[in-house]
Amino acid sequence: QLQLVESGGGLVQPGGSLRLSCTVSGGTLEHYSIGWVRQAPGKEREVVSCIDTTAESTYYTDSVKGRFTISRDNAKNTVWLQMTSLKPEDTAVYSCAEVGGTVVESRCGSWTTNLGPGTQVTVPS
Repeated sequence: QLQLVESGGGLVQPGGSLRLSCTVSGGTLEHYSIGWVRQAPGKEREVVSCIDTTAESTYYTDSVKGRFTISRDNAKNTVWLQMTSLKPEDTAVYSCAEVGGTVVESRCGSWTTNLGPGTQVTVPS
């Protein structure tokens, strides 16, 4: 089974940047669409961004459009989430996940599964 592990989280001031990494093992990344999801305390899990197997299609939730960029390198078994202009409301645990279904600009497939343990991103107010 595919195993996903996130890294790169931390404490950053408002307006700052972070780059999260999702390293995949136990399978071939090129066969999988991957998404980033986040969950803040007391809030529902939210799909932030997704990328299809060839990086031709990406999805972003409205609140991060223009600030976050998802990318992948199948040869390195890694998916990244570059986050800029960070805001306090971006504070959450960020996890990467397998995406089932088709990633298009308006939708991140049909479901997410097999989430990694997550990495904490904190943007103080």
